[in-house]
Amino acid sequence: MITRKLDSLLNPENVAIIGASANKESVGYALMNNLIGSGFDGTVFPVNPKRNNILGVKAYPNIKDVPDSIDLALISTPARFVPQIVEDCGQAGVKGIVLISAGFAEIGEEGQKLMEEIRKTIKKYNMRLIGPNCLGFINPAINLNASFANKMALPGNIAFISQSGALCTAILDWANQQNVGFSYFVSIGSMLDVSFNDLIDYFGSDSKTTSIIIYMESLKDARSFLSAARNFSRNKPIIILKAGKSSEGAQAAMSHTGSLAGNDAVFDAAFRRAGIVRVDTIGELFNIAQALSMQKRPRTKKLAIITNAGGPGVIATDALIANHGELAELSSETKAELDKQLSPNWSHNNPIDVLGDAGPEDYAKAVELCASDDNVGGILVILTPQAMTRSTEIAELVSKIAAKTNKTVLASWMGAEDVAEGEKILEDANVPVYDTPEDAVRAFMLMYDYSRNLRILQETPPKIPLKFSPKRQESLDLINKVLANNRTTMTEDEAKQLLDFYEIPVIKNGLAKTKEEAVELANNFGYPLVMKIASPDILHKTDVGGVVLNITNQDKLEHAFINIMKSAKAKMPNADIRGVLVEQMIDRKYELIIGGKRDPIFGPTIVFGMGGVAVEVFKDTTVGLPPLNMALALRLIENTKIYKL
Repeated sequence: MITRKLDSLLNPENVAIIGASANKESVGYALMNNLIGSGFDGTVFPVNPKRNNILGVKAYPNIKDVPDSIDLALISTPARFVPQIVEDCGQAGVKGIVLISAGFAEIGEEGQKLMEEIRKTIKKYNMRLIGPNCLGFINPAINLNASFANKMALPGNIAFISQSGALCTAILDWANQQNVGFSYFVSIGSMLDVSFNDLIDYFGSDSKTTSIIIYMESLKDARSFLSAARNFSRNKPIIILKAGKSSEGAQAAMSHTGSLAGNDAVFDAAFRRAGIVRVDTIGELFNIAQALSMQKRPRTKKLAIITNAGGPGVIATDALIANHGELAELSSETKAELDKQLSPNWSHNNPIDVLGDAGPEDYAKAVELCASDDNVGGILVILTPQAMTRSTEIAELVSKIAAKTNKTVLASWMGAEDVAEGEKILEDANVPVYDTPEDAVRAFMLMYDYSRNLRILQETPPKIPLKFSPKRQESLDLINKVLANNRTTMTEDEAKQLLDFYEIPVIKNGLAKTKEEAVELANNFGYPLVMKIASPDILHKTDVGGVVLNITNQDKLEHAFINIMKSAKAKMPNADIRGVLVEQMIDRKYELIIGGKRDPIFGPTIVFGMGGVAVEVFKDTTVGLPPLNMALALRLIENTKIYKL
């Protein structure tokens, strides 16, 4: 990345608008009006061959006629004119371009050709380009609205990047209403040049930016993205809403951006590996960004819930368990103190129901005791406005305790007008406040996920004490043999041979082409045994009657051999049957699956989880990105349900 060029683009001293217009219904007018109306101190140069001035500003027929050296050019013209305009920009010495226009890769082959032509031109002239098919960007710190959004962003510390321009306008409207500010607000479009990783790198060195939130539909250059994200997320959080989880959503994303949306499970794995927090809703994007900027990160996922109403406490508990959190087990000392300080009718457990008539001191004592309990990782304080509830006084006391503790403190002040003043007190004291307990719990768990992901980034894995001498040449010979036979899958005996070459333990096994060979193998291995059909054409062996378990003697062995061969030949007469695989039977309650797959975006991936015939039923698998060290392998395993078994 050329940082100097990005700096000229995102922090320009002057801006040219190619396609500027006096027509109030046009994008060119909106761009011009936003630039001169936002308080930008730099010079604005409208470019339009048919006008002498636009909105009272002198216009130029061509970018090459502008008398100044241009930092940033905004282009809003029909797509067919853009390649020549970009060439003109290069000749004029323009440093950066925001290409607003649509009609490129998202429309098919013709648009892709235009993009390739533009890509060659910007490379020739060493220019940077955001877009195409984007809204533009806003830099509130210099009062620059280089977009056709109908509002100016408030200044703040969040950098926002979105692949959807229309979503930008909705979020901007919401953010202004909620008083949420931004360091940068960027609609990135189809990423012909400037990509997520470029902006992450740039924002990482920007002192105004404390977090990045991203709306993502697709991704290019995945490895560079992960590298940039890892570097940033070690110090500042990256929160991503990745659309296209469903197959239908992925198809919609592809038609929108012209790029693959990708496998959702692989994106999950990649985000975890890079220390990224993934959210599911637009609201969560900002909830977690604000929470991480206000509060300490939780060290554990054990939450203490304090409430003056039973129902919200139950709702919070359900949300906590659904999000894989845990109720903190209060120490006996904490419970004893709560017995002394609270009404005799308090819940005597977590959630701590301080009852509807609880006063400020009741809340304060409960929060203080939870804050000093080593079993507690975070505290959620819930308040419902009842007749005797003094919400502002409670908020003041909770704020004071939150400022002194090293525990995460979140609040849910349920209601509207009756709790508004208390909410403001908490927020001013950097205690995040949520409308519902579910939102608060979700924010807590996302904060914990970020902490956990950071620990993974910072962990030093234990060294593997074993000497490791894989038989690389034998492995290559085996793989080449399979490929020479025009096969893309190995038989089970070949796969186990490959594992053995890499010193991965496998059970005793052998290939029997005859009944007599099967008996000989059985005498060597001992009983009980398993027998499976061996054929490169039969992947799902049980479907053809190709598996027999728990063979305990020679008579059963001989019958199994005959039946397996007969059944497989009957159901798949054209299959290449090599014989029957004979192997020791290991009596285990659970089966595991470990596999690999090449993802079109991220490359090689590793799959781990519950195996066996029910693998498609339980769907208890997780995905990781190689290379894995011992620590990362353990984290991968921990992401499955079978790990707990």
